[in-house]
Amino acid sequence: MAVPTLAVAPESGPHPVDVRPPIRRLVPLSLQHLLVAYAGMATMPLLVGTALNLPEDRIRLLISANLLVSGLATLLQSLGVKWVGARLPIVMGSTFTAITPAVLIGREHGLAAVFGATIVSGLVTVAVAPWFGRCLHLFPPLVTGTVIAVIGFSLVPSAAGLVSGGHGAGGGRGLALAGVTVLLVVLVERLAPPALARFSVLVAMAAGTVLALPLGLFDGSGMTDTQAVTAPDPTAFGAPTFVVPAIAAMLVVQLVNMVESVGDTLAVGQIVERGDDAPTVVRALRADGVATTASGALASFPVVTFGQSVGLVSVTRVRSRHVVALSGLLMVVLAFVPALGAAVASVPGPVLGGVSLVMFGMVGAVGLRILARADLTDSRNLLTAALAFGLGMIPVGAPDFYAPLPPYARTVLDSGIAVTGIVAFALNLLFHHAPRLRKDHAR
Repeated sequence: MAVPTLAVAPESGPHPVDVRPPIRRLVPLSLQHLLVAYAGMATMPLLVGTALNLPEDRIRLLISANLLVSGLATLLQSLGVKWVGARLPIVMGSTFTAITPAVLIGREHGLAAVFGATIVSGLVTVAVAPWFGRCLHLFPPLVTGTVIAVIGFSLVPSAAGLVSGGHGAGGGRGLALAGVTVLLVVLVERLAPPALARFSVLVAMAAGTVLALPLGLFDGSGMTDTQAVTAPDPTAFGAPTFVVPAIAAMLVVQLVNMVESVGDTLAVGQIVERGDDAPTVVRALRADGVATTASGALASFPVVTFGQSVGLVSVTRVRSRHVVALSGLLMVVLAFVPALGAAVASVPGPVLGGVSLVMFGMVGAVGLRILARADLTDSRNLLTAALAFGLGMIPVGAPDFYAPLPPYARTVLDSGIAVTGIVAFALNLLFHHAPRLRKDHAR
């Protein structure tokens, strides 16, 4: 008679999100996140400062402050403390949604009012985060998948802008360089060993930058025109002031940011197979609020999750939050060493645009994958997705479509992400949660 044996389950190791890669892999993996996100972090304060006709030294202070806040926020979101931070590989940075309101408020009341409104919007985010968690059941795959897809696809024009209008843009040569960069990402992903494929974005950016040299598309002059060491100065713009119209406008911006953060957090949770739940979303939103409050106090703008990081995690399949945490630390260093920031910014626009095209397309694809979990054979779900996509893409294809409307309306309507979130959320409520106004009929 055979003696039965007890099967011993193998010990489960730490989740890949919590694994810290060896330093030889940790540093280059972190650089990938930094290089992909840097352009967005520098662009927002640059556009606001330029629109307000600030002198160059003040614009540099805005950029330094933004890098400092983004780095600290990334550390908080990826490492987390007890009730704050998603503890997921999420990069944080200032949001483009705030550009128009910040410019309008700055012209009317000064930048101090922008920073005061940012502080208040951050505090409100912390306060309402638990409510968002309790309402997470109202964000099924039909809503989140649609929002995440539009987040990715609506950012594609910004990638095209880097190719055609960024530094290093050179007509046909710029287009060719961007195409080669995309091709390099594909070839490394397909042909390289798995250990190297994780660095496909970094390899493509390095090779593309080298190729830019003989094409005359590389400009490294900025690296010699900056101070070796500097420090952000929150006092340069005066103490924050609290103006009611400015606060109201920034609260609208923050509502848009919260919808985007929920979508990005759930998307990363789906990719890394951990954290796509209500408690994680609440901690992520609290981190958004804390970071945004600190951002206003340090003379910067509202902070939100960066969609680029979602795409990069999906492409490289590197799920470690410690990789992103180190990229946050590097951002903090760049805030105090502008020469290093200038070196990062010297990556030619066509190279960065090519990589960004892959990242944003990947975010859109992740959204479609989540949307596929919804029952699209139900005509109500199909109508919800169709209207959310259609109305959300109007600002992307026709940026001046809502120009006749007042500024407070355009704050929301000019954001395709906000429109998509509002439409998908409202129609899902109407079709699946509102009291029945008529009997269901066969569909």
